[in-house]
Amino acid sequence: MGTLSEQSTRSGWDRLRRVPVWLPPALLTLAVTLTGLGSAQLWRDELATWSAATRSPDDLARLAGTIDAATGPYYLLMHVWTTVVGDSTIALRVPAVLAMTVAAGLLAVLGARLVDRRGGLFAGLLFAVLPGTSRYGQEARPYALATMLAVLATLLLVTALRRPSWARWAGYAAAVAALGLVHLIALTLLAAHGLVVLLAWWRGPAAAGIATPGHPTVERDRRVWRWVVAVVPVALLAGPLLLKARTQQSRQLNWVGLARLDDLTALPGGVAQSSVVGGLLVGVAALGAARLGRRALLPVSAVLLPVLLLFTVGAAVPLWVPRYLVFVVPFACLLAGAALAAVAAPAALVVVVLAGLLGLPDQAALRRTHEWPRSAPVDYTGVARVIADGQRPGDAVVYSPRHSWLFLDLGIEYHLANPPRDVLVTEDEVRRGDLWAAECPQPAQCLAGTPRVWLVVTGRHAEPLGAVPGAKGDALRADFTVTQVWQRPGLTVALLTSRPGR
Repeated sequence: MGTLSEQSTRSGWDRLRRVPVWLPPALLTLAVTLTGLGSAQLWRDELATWSAATRSPDDLARLAGTIDAATGPYYLLMHVWTTVVGDSTIALRVPAVLAMTVAAGLLAVLGARLVDRRGGLFAGLLFAVLPGTSRYGQEARPYALATMLAVLATLLLVTALRRPSWARWAGYAAAVAALGLVHLIALTLLAAHGLVVLLAWWRGPAAAGIATPGHPTVERDRRVWRWVVAVVPVALLAGPLLLKARTQQSRQLNWVGLARLDDLTALPGGVAQSSVVGGLLVGVAALGAARLGRRALLPVSAVLLPVLLLFTVGAAVPLWVPRYLVFVVPFACLLAGAALAAVAAPAALVVVVLAGLLGLPDQAALRRTHEWPRSAPVDYTGVARVIADGQRPGDAVVYSPRHSWLFLDLGIEYHLANPPRDVLVTEDEVRRGDLWAAECPQPAQCLAGTPRVWLVVTGRHAEPLGAVPGAKGDALRADFTVTQVWQRPGLTVALLTSRPGR
C-alpha cells in the first residue's frame, strides 16, 4: 500500500511538472484581481485617468504640456482602450488586471530561469496573494503595467545575456522603452540591470548570477556595448518626457514631503498594502537571498537600487511616494520563492497560504475603498445619487474647494449622466488643458438668476455654507439659504434655494 501511495504521489507531481510554470500564478492572480473588481468606486487618481482618457489626442497633448506629462503615454493608451471598451469602473480597471496577471506569469518564468522551477512557481503564487497585487491590479493607473514591464525587461535581459543576439537585445530595448514611457521612476531598475551587465562583462555570467544552471562556465560576453545601445531608445523617448515632467513637479507633487528614514521602514507595508504581509515578505526574501548567493545579485539589486535611488533623490526633492516602487515587489517575491523552494512543497504552500490569510483584512478593505487611510473613504457615488434623486431642470452645482486633489467635479460628473450646470465654470478643464476648470472671478454675478444650487463640499459639515471660503462663500451666503443637508463619507451635499426677493 505504501509503495502504491508513493507512486501515486510521484505521478501527481509529474503531471504538475508538465503544467507550464507560469500558468498557476497567472490563473491565481487573475482570479484574485477579478474578485470584487468593481466594488470600490473610482478614487481620486482614477478619476484623473478617466478625465484624461476620455479626451481627444490633441486635448491630451495640451494636458501633458500643462500637468501630468509623466503619465501622458499611459493616458493615451487608456484613451484607445476606453474608445473600444468604454469607461465603466470595471472597463477602466481591466488593463491593470491583465497586466498583473501577465506579471505573475512572467515572474514565475524568471524565477525558473534564475533559481529553478519550484522557486519560480512559489514566487508567482506568493505574488498573486499579496494585497498590493490586488490593490494595484484593480486600479486604473500605470503601476500594474509598469510592474509587468519591469519583470518582462528583466527576463529579456537574462535571456539576452545568456544567448546574446541583436534580436534579443532589440526585444529588451523595446521593453525598457515601454517601461520608461509608462512609469519614469521605474527606469531606476536600469541601475540593477547595468550592474549585472557590467559584472557579466567583467567577470562572466556566473559571477553576475545569471549563468545557465548546469553550465556555469559559459564564456562571458564582452560586447557590453549592446546593452548601452539597447538603452538608447529609452533615453531618446523618455528623456524629453522627464525634462517636461521636471518642470511640472511643483504642481504635480505639491502634496509630497521630503523622504525620511522612517519612510524606509514603512515601505514594505506600503507596497504590499499590509504591514504584516510586507514584513513576512521581507523576512522570507532575506532567507532566499542568503540561499542564492551570487544568483541573488539581480533580484536583490532590482529591489534595493530603485528604493535607494528614489530615497536619496526624495530626501532632497519631494518625490518619495511608496506606490511609485510597486514594480520592485516581484523581485522580492522571487527571492522569497527561492527560500520556499528549499523546503518541502507542502511547507512552502503553507507559507503562501499564510501570507494570503494574513492579508485578508486588507484585501477586504481595499475592495471597499482605494482611498488612504481606508478609514476615510470618499463617497462620490452617494452624493451623485442624492443629486440625481432631487435634481430639477435649471439646477446648478457648486464645488468647494474646486482646486483639490479630490476632484469633486470629476467624481460627481462621472456618476451622473446629466449633472446640474456647473454654474461657476468659465473654462472647463479640457479647454484649459488641465485637470481643473477655471471659475468665475465674480461668483455673485455668475450665480444671478439661479433658483437652486447643489453645494458639494469636502468633509462632514452640519452647516456646509460656513465651509465655503472667499467670495464664493460670501455670494452663496448672501443669496441662498440651506434647504436640506446630506452627509456622506468624506463629503457633504446641501440643497440651497435662493432667498425670497433676491
